[in-house]
Amino acid sequence: MKIAVFASGSGSNFAAIMEAIRNRTLTDVEVALLVCDRPGAYVLTRADSYQVPTFVFSARDYPDKPSFEREILKQLEEFGIELIVLAGYMRLIGDTLLKVYGGHIINLHPSLLPSFPGKDAIGQALRYGVKVTGITVHFVDEGMDTGPIIAQRSIPVYGSDTEETLAARIHREEHHLLPQVIQLLVDGKVHLDGRHVRVDAENFEYGRGVEKL
Repeated sequence: MKIAVFASGSGSNFAAIMEAIRNRTLTDVEVALLVCDRPGAYVLTRADSYQVPTFVFSARDYPDKPSFEREILKQLEEFGIELIVLAGYMRLIGDTLLKVYGGHIINLHPSLLPSFPGKDAIGQALRYGVKVTGITVHFVDEGMDTGPIIAQRSIPVYGSDTEETLAARIHREEHHLLPQVIQLLVDGKVHLDGRHVRVDAENFEYGRGVEKL
């Protein structure tokens, strides 16, 4: 399966996917394109090191979202993309992409949705004072982090945590879970029915994963 990864920042989850492919813990998949909306983002350096083609754009160079999404769509079609993985992409997906790739776009979010959607989810969780937060992989719809949930993993929040220490534990779990979910999708084991997702895989638990104390 040819996939495109969308990212806006450092690209640690992009690297985790590439390393999973290299180590063959993620198989029958090719990252055929990286899409980045921030020229100069470090993820582009990572893509170059893995020899992954890139499409880089700045939204302010276009009059509106449909305009730049049409450009993205051309790239996706040119590379034969079958699945889009949002891994730190900081823009909502619009109708132009959803009409073509609806049900074939997933997003990784650093909270247990529906809690703390949108930006700064880790900071939101700390400020609210929760004792457990986590990560969510979900299908993308027209809302902000509102799509059907595929899998979640929980992460404890300690009294001594800062955003940096909590983020480090969250990112470690992200790097494990995202390739696992991609593999399930590649293997045809994820089934979407309205808001409900069924995973046909032994030993895969939708919502477990609390780090041991």
